[in-house]
Amino acid sequence: MSRADDVHHTFLPFGNPFKNIFSWGSHLSPKLLTLLNDFELKLSTSLKSLIPKESSEILGLSWMIKAVESISEIHKDIKDLITVLQFPLSDWDEKWIDVYLESSVNLLDVCIALILELSRLDRGRLLLQYALHILDPLRNRPSTDQLKRAESTLRGWTKQFDSKNPKLESCYSTLCELAKTLFLGKVKNSSKGKVLIRALYGVMVETIFVSSIIMAELSGWSKPPIELHVPDKFSWHKAFDELQGSIIAAATTAAHNSSRKMLLFKELEAVGMCVGRLIEEGERLQELVVELGEKAEKLSGGLEILSNKIDDFFQIVLSGRDALLYNLREGNEEKIESNSTIRVD
Repeated sequence: MSRADDVHHTFLPFGNPFKNIFSWGSHLSPKLLTLLNDFELKLSTSLKSLIPKESSEILGLSWMIKAVESISEIHKDIKDLITVLQFPLSDWDEKWIDVYLESSVNLLDVCIALILELSRLDRGRLLLQYALHILDPLRNRPSTDQLKRAESTLRGWTKQFDSKNPKLESCYSTLCELAKTLFLGKVKNSSKGKVLIRALYGVMVETIFVSSIIMAELSGWSKPPIELHVPDKFSWHKAFDELQGSIIAAATTAAHNSSRKMLLFKELEAVGMCVGRLIEEGERLQELVVELGEKAEKLSGGLEILSNKIDDFFQIVLSGRDALLYNLREGNEEKIESNSTIRVD
């Protein structure tokens, strides 16, 4: 991304996917309405918590960590909602099952791609550690040969992080496919089903958008975030619109102010700038080595936390998928057993 480029976004126009079920609220029981309203309030609170107080906030690991924690919590909430709704297996429409299972496997693929990218970023720590070992300020001043080896190592680090990762390209395509599944049709003869589908829509909107921002952060914004349109009849649409608008505006401003081709998140940017100064400057060696060590440690620690949070999210999605598959197997076994019972008159 050049400094003069805007952070464009991918807008996927799905129309109004819930136009057929906006009018059903008056037909829900007070209990179901309360469940739905409580869930959507949690979703709205989750979205508001991610709105950056300052534009620079989103360009950092702390925001990404908070964002993954947020989608993890909302996925736990949807599991709790399904439990409270107490769906008998016979009430699960095959279409809902297919959409849920397909969406969950795509989310798992996204998690894997992000974890692999974080692992790739963290492997650069070995190059930094080697260079810092050579330039250790507590040892004697490095020889000319050691300086050359350190410079070569640091240039290798820079080259590694200026390269694109094809895994993230695949991740972006998966997110776009996930966004297309937001178009859901009419739910027939099931008030609980309508509550579930409406809640799932909100969960997937937040998950897709947040994942696209993290993907953009880790790729240097080589791919744009996915912009989603939420109909104004959802109580949480204002919170989402504010979050989406503030993040895109902040990224656009940062891109204009950056002198780099890639818009890196600030912890990685700080290490990159320090590496650049070490390569270019012959003086202040000891000071710069200490500074690089501190910034590299902060980057590594943040990457580890983020990786663990994404792994936790992976496990949440996987456990929800496994629970549904288990229930389906149990239901099929009961059906087979019932059909195979021999009746003797």
